[in-house]
Amino acid sequence: MGLFRLLMNDPVAFILLVVPLLYSVVLHEVAHGWVANWMGDPTAKWMGRLSLNPLKHLDPIGTLMLFLAGFGWAKPVPVNLNNIPHRRKGLILVSSAGILANILVAFGALLIHRLLGLPSFGMGAVMVYTLAHINITLAALNLIPVPPLDGSKILMGFAPSEIRYFLARLEPYGFFIIVGLLFLGLLNPFIAFFRSVIIALIKTFLP
Repeated sequence: MGLFRLLMNDPVAFILLVVPLLYSVVLHEVAHGWVANWMGDPTAKWMGRLSLNPLKHLDPIGTLMLFLAGFGWAKPVPVNLNNIPHRRKGLILVSSAGILANILVAFGALLIHRLLGLPSFGMGAVMVYTLAHINITLAALNLIPVPPLDGSKILMGFAPSEIRYFLARLEPYGFFIIVGLLFLGLLNPFIAFFRSVIIALIKTFLP
């Protein structure tokens, strides 16, 4: 469910959810910067992108997509892999950080809901399930190995040089490719597959 639909169906839940949902997108990018900084690259820190201030991160189109489609993105955090001693390991871990952050947010929301014994209906349920849904969708979308999505960077960390070269050549056009594929619905099966994997993983660890 996109935020716009939630606004139409339940304005109160929308008001209560809009801040944590926007922070879910921000946290995704900040997580990249945190891990890069931990591994030796302070670029994001120097540019003030480790801040949780959403004004430093939000992308107008990505935020609009969050409202309309239920997933979106923030401005990418700058990372310089030349500052990280183990380049491939750095690429994999930094790229995975945002995805893991979204999965943890979804897991945390569902865990709190479970531990508090809240009902599976009403405003509380709408808020929890919407927060979990959007974070799971963000993680699933980013697992797709199309540049500049995180999945392509993770793949580049494992792939031979020919595939890395191909993905690097594709990246300047990646945004338009992704928008086109989303518009045509061609990414939906991949998003659904990764969502099912993430949901199964979350269910495994929920008490």
